[in-house]
Amino acid sequence: MPFIRMLRRVGQSPACVCWTSALPVRFLGTSPRQIPADANFHSASFSDTDHPRVLITGGLGQLGVGLANLLRKRFGKDSVILSDIKKPPDHVFHSGPFIYSDILDYKNLREIVVNNRITWLFHYSALLSAIGEANVSLAKAVNITGLHNILDVAAEHNLRLFVPSTIGAFGPTSPRNPTPDLCIQRPRTIYGVSKVHAELMGEYYHYRYGLDFRCLRYPGIISADSQPGGGTTDYAVQIFHDATKHGKFECNLEAHTRLPMMYIDDCLRATLEVMEAPAESLSMRTYNVSAMSFTPEELAQEVLKHVPEFQITYNVDAIRQAIADSWPMNFDDSNARKDWGWKHDFDLPELVTTMLNFHGSETRVAQAN
Repeated sequence: MPFIRMLRRVGQSPACVCWTSALPVRFLGTSPRQIPADANFHSASFSDTDHPRVLITGGLGQLGVGLANLLRKRFGKDSVILSDIKKPPDHVFHSGPFIYSDILDYKNLREIVVNNRITWLFHYSALLSAIGEANVSLAKAVNITGLHNILDVAAEHNLRLFVPSTIGAFGPTSPRNPTPDLCIQRPRTIYGVSKVHAELMGEYYHYRYGLDFRCLRYPGIISADSQPGGGTTDYAVQIFHDATKHGKFECNLEAHTRLPMMYIDDCLRATLEVMEAPAESLSMRTYNVSAMSFTPEELAQEVLKHVPEFQITYNVDAIRQAIADSWPMNFDDSNARKDWGWKHDFDLPELVTTMLNFHGSETRVAQAN
């Protein structure tokens, strides 16, 4: 079994105490790790006045591009590298550094981290709930094997690692209204199981190897400039596309299905805030975050205030409904609000106004053209 020497940083103070330990590491990914026993790893550390060097995996999904834009405004365009296995659209390619990165290729990941002196890693590569159920073997490879590669690279190079989790990490035996940070978690989707696995593995690497692992359980995320990506909460994105283009929407969840939600601007800001939070302020490594909670019927009523002719009908998808019924109705995110000052900006009225303004302007431009 190979051994690596690792430095564990305690706290953020320049006078922090560091210790060196030779610990056995069982590498869990698929790619072989040829690491000599006497290897010394040196991370590119940064002080409070320096900028981190950031890598975002799965960066062409719902959150990656928005997060890259936010971080580039904060740390500089060239300090944030977006990556994916897909070809980026022109506007993304020209907005800042973009590279190919396959999380199932450990060697490729390691080269990217070393060559670009990465210090922060945001791991967004994952198959979402409904898509994962349709292809369980691929979901296991991406969501679990890929995570193992990310954890090994992050621990080896002393990165600060963010891995998002989800309301899907809870199951039908979890308390649903509200759902606290710490409770029973028995999800019934491969997506949920893989996220519980990510939470536990991240915390294990933190306590065993000193990895600076940070995780937020996202509610349903609503974004104006992205297409639905196969998630159970995606009805709350699609409804705005259809309301502005067709004046009607067919919902695949029951009218009274209550789920926690968040506008993307709040989500991205929460992600940056937890990453910037001093380590000593974090009482846990995985936090719930939320902003609002509503049903399809409540969302439709708010849309009607702006689009009087809007109509909603229901054609329930049994698989998605079963998933939604096993998820939290409300998130208790009091620990995030207490520990690092989390506070959301968007409630349901602000969310609907923002989304309809965006899609309404898009529709008007399309019609004019």
